[in-house]
Order: sequence, then structure tokens, then C-alpha cells
Amino acid sequence: MSFRFKQFFVEDSKCAMKVGTDGVLIGCWPLAISHRLIHRVLDVGTGSGLVALMLAQRCTEAHIDAIDIEEAAVAQAQENFIHSPWHDRLDAFVSPIQDWQGGPYELIASNPPYFQNSLKNPDKGRQTARHTDTLSYSELLQHSARLLTENGLLALILPAESEAEVREMAKQYSLYCTHVTRVYSKESKPARRVLLLFEKSTTSRRPLEIGLKEDTLILEDDKGGRSRDYQEITKDFYL
Repeated sequence: MSFRFKQFFVEDSKCAMKVGTDGVLIGCWPLAISHRLIHRVLDVGTGSGLVALMLAQRCTEAHIDAIDIEEAAVAQAQENFIHSPWHDRLDAFVSPIQDWQGGPYELIASNPPYFQNSLKNPDKGRQTARHTDTLSYSELLQHSARLLTENGLLALILPAESEAEVREMAKQYSLYCTHVTRVYSKESKPARRVLLLFEKSTTSRRPLEIGLKEDTLILEDDKGGRSRDYQEITKDFYL
């Protein structure tokens, strides 16, 4: 299926994981990214290349490397990149982050596999894309820290119930949480996702979560349409 955004389109027919809200959210969040001069970006688990394309639109000086372990997804991402306005700043590769030797990067973004103990999908591609068997949270944090510049940023979208575990685990790799956005489908329901921004620091100037920014994002209004806040955060992308 094809999805057209304001400045690019995405075809995801060959990808196990389709274009969805999680990818859109991590691609347009947080605003802090737009205020930094970023030259190198890594998109981990790129799938169709959606997040990489969104970051190419936002980070106008950056070259974006996109990696995935699924060959079909990488081939589709490359096709989407070629047809985008930023084809000269986007590259896709078949590689797990554990083996990746690129960088260093000022920004790493990921919509990673997140199901740890749930019933696995019979579709092997979707199973790989959705479960942490091939990329645990610990591995993602460890290798992100390895690939980031000093003061580099790591942006993740995860299930809400993983927030405390991942924030604490990240400190082992000198990654400190500076921004948390808890995502609710509706105001009356529990948070379903959490957006986390980490900053790497191995010096005495460690954020230690002092001045941590915390906010919320409700996706739907009381009529079931996109909320004002969701429209605002996606206004540069959605038609």
C-alpha cells in the first residue's frame, strides 16, 4: 500500500511491519531535534524507511543511514528513498545494529521490536519486526551508546509499561533521559506508548534527569478524529 505525505510517499507492500502511528510519532518527535545542527542520523529497524524520510525532511543538513535485518524491507526503503526529494542524503543497509560500524551519529531513532513475552505472530517477518528476540532493549541501548557522538541523542517509541525499565537500564550505558512523552489513544484510556529521548554523556556534565521534560499526547478527540495536539505535531507531514 502507498501512503502519501506532504513531501514524499511511502510504499510498504514488501515490509512485514506497515506504516503506522508509532513510526509517524517517532519521526516527528521531539521538537528538540529540530533545534540542533545534526549531520549524521541512524534509523534502526527502518522497515519501509518512513522514519528516515521524516528525519531527512526535518534535519536538512543530515545524512541518514537506515538499517534493517530484513532484505525485502531494505529494498523497499531504498526504492522509497530514490523517489524522495532527499535521495542523495539517504542510504539503506541490511545489518543488525549489533554489527553496524557506521557513525558516529548525533541522532539515533528507532521504533524497535517490543513484544517480549506475548504470543508470536505466525508470519515470520512480522514476528522478527515485533518481538525482541533479535534486538533486546539492552542491546539497542548498548549499541546506540557505542554509535552516538558525545552529547548525541537517542529517540525511542516503546510500550508504556517499558518506560521505567528502559530509563533505568539506559544509565548503564551513559544514556540519560531528558524528555518523556506519554501517548494516549484517548483521554479516558491508559497510556499505550511512551516516547523517550536520551542524551549521551560520559563526562561530569551528566543530565541525571534533572530538569526532565515530561508531557502527554492524546491522539484522538472526543469525536474519534485526530486531536489538536496530534494534528500540530504531524502538520508538516500529513496531507
